[in-house]
Amino acid sequence: MMDNSAVGFFDSGVGGLSVYSRFRALLPNENTCYLGDLKNMPYGSKTPEELVGFARKILDYYKKLGVKAVVIACNTSSAIAYDKIKNDYDFKIYPIIQSVAKAISACGYKRVGVFATPATVSSGAYKREIVKYSNHVEVLEQACPNWTCIVESGNIETEDSVADVESHLGEMMKFKPEKIILGCTHYPYLIPVLSRFAPENLFIDPALIFVNYIKSDMSACGLLNTSTQKGYEKFYVTAKPDEFKSNAKRFCELKELPSLIEL
Repeated sequence: MMDNSAVGFFDSGVGGLSVYSRFRALLPNENTCYLGDLKNMPYGSKTPEELVGFARKILDYYKKLGVKAVVIACNTSSAIAYDKIKNDYDFKIYPIIQSVAKAISACGYKRVGVFATPATVSSGAYKREIVKYSNHVEVLEQACPNWTCIVESGNIETEDSVADVESHLGEMMKFKPEKIILGCTHYPYLIPVLSRFAPENLFIDPALIFVNYIKSDMSACGLLNTSTQKGYEKFYVTAKPDEFKSNAKRFCELKELPSLIEL
């Protein structure tokens, strides 16, 4: 495997671009691909069997492209699919939940809240992974079923959206968390709304922790690109390329429409 092979990313939509854009800023010389599975978005309401199936199709596609690693930039897929597929491929797979839980548990917090999709909350993945490293932490996971669609639609500032965010935050604050993990890659884009009702430093965006972990691990495995030139970027979607390009503006500017693929 050549160190200049691409690193693949995937999510159900544009939310994973929060991880992708941080990765590009940290490692601009890496060649990268991003796949948004808009055909099956949102993932948070899908069954475990469906989520594993989506992940396999995407990883099979990336295998054909000859990537050196795949970043699961989706909390729901990390929670539900990763353990089922992690040993079935000969490239590195980086799941966001499992990769950041150790770092968060090392911070010494006693009470940690998690906002996530219904599928992620049902899996109990964040609590399980954090407690694995620190059993003194109380973790409350709370499902926010509308938040992914709020971000994908761009309707973050509507009255209904703000009311939905405020309501979920109000419930969470009864737990008196020291920190709240935004356990879906879409959710950090709701921080401008969340911070109207609570201090902004209460919220943890796992993306920065995640990409630093990926860089460290890729370096240890000899996978970092040694080129001094800026790496290429390729984008793929399973549906709605125009919508993806439009919504992606909040994260990164696409020079052209993403390629529409069939998995």
